[in-house]
Amino acid sequence: MFKKAKQSRVFQDVVEQIQDAILNGKLTPGTKLPPERELKNMFTTSRGTLREALRVLEQKGLIEIKLGVSGGAIVKRIDAEPIVESLALLIRSGGVSLEHLAEFRIKIEGSLVELAATRATKEDIKELESIYQQAKAYFEKNDWENFLKTDEKMHTYIGTMTRNPVFQFVQKSIHDNIHQYYKEYLPMNKERTLENLKDFEKIIAAMKVNDAKTASEIIMDHVKRFNKKMQGKIDSKTN
Repeated sequence: MFKKAKQSRVFQDVVEQIQDAILNGKLTPGTKLPPERELKNMFTTSRGTLREALRVLEQKGLIEIKLGVSGGAIVKRIDAEPIVESLALLIRSGGVSLEHLAEFRIKIEGSLVELAATRATKEDIKELESIYQQAKAYFEKNDWENFLKTDEKMHTYIGTMTRNPVFQFVQKSIHDNIHQYYKEYLPMNKERTLENLKDFEKIIAAMKVNDAKTASEIIMDHVKRFNKKMQGKIDSKTN
């Protein structure tokens, strides 16, 4: 499967060979790479270089390194986690502001919801309604922490409804990170959660009658309203 690494660029070649094998489907999720000694001999490289290459592949989200007797390097299913983590670091470092996120969400999430509404099946809408009912139950219990988690679940499920993995990854990345702003600047209360519920109730109703345009308009108004409230809180804290 693997061949001797090019001696002029051993480290990069080891990374590329394993990465290509994963991306080409030669190594499928759950597959365990050969033991370290075998890999070292295949690539004709040092243990240190091999381990460094494996760490890079782990950082890329392509493999998981497990320790112990039954451990080793195992191929992972590629998901949005590295993107989510990178965005989280950008937000925490100040590289991405609330304004950046809001502007992006207004432009992208409106299109995303419109596409989801166009492609939604009866099963999709049934599942979205089920998540909505979970959120409603948390609302009635004044359980804001779990309400926020379920709110995020509704947003990300709408991403799934697009049947487009790019939209799914982007939606998950945004909503895995946006809630840190809610917690810091706009903690949930009865009034805000009720607004959320009403918005999603209207979106689901629009999807049921295949009114993609209305569903899109509702989510854009939703983002604009919450951004305005959150920005007001941020401004009041900084002044």
